Formats: sequence, structure tokens, C-alpha cells
Amino acid sequence: MILLTCPNCGDRNVSEYRYGGECSPRPADSTKMSPTAWAEYLYFRNNSMDEQIEWWYHRSGCELWFLAARHRQSNEVSRTYLWEQL
Repeated sequence: MILLTCPNCGDRNVSEYRYGGECSPRPADSTKMSPTAWAEYLYFRNNSMDEQIEWWYHRSGCELWFLAARHRQSNEVSRTYLWEQL
């Protein structure tokens, strides 16, 4: 069983969650981007086998969206945390 720690509910089985994809910061002003740059932002992913920051949704629990730092090769989650706007 793989456990994922919800910042609100604690450790839960990963089947309670929905994977939301890689976290990529939104461009500051998307209206001034070229169509090619906007398409790259929307559709291109790093897809590395290193640690990656990902969105997760606790669908069978508190319905919270949060971030997890997960190593994609070993599947080890080093931390989970709430999103903060910088």
C-alpha cells in the first residue's frame, strides 16, 4: 500500500487521491505570450525521473488540493504542503 500524507487529514491510502499533474508556475502575463509559448506552457512537461512538485487532490476526504514533492523513479514522497502564492 502506498501512503500519501494530506496536509489536512494525515496519512491515507493513495487510492483516496487524484493526481493533478506537474506544478508549473503560471506566466505573469499570458496575454502577451506568443501562441507557441502558450502552447508549450499548456502541453509540454519536464517528464524527468528526478524529484518533481505535483498537484494532488484528496477526493475521498477533505477535497483539498495540495502539492507533493515526489521522486518519480523511486515514488518516494519527501513532503506534502499547501499551495502559497508567492
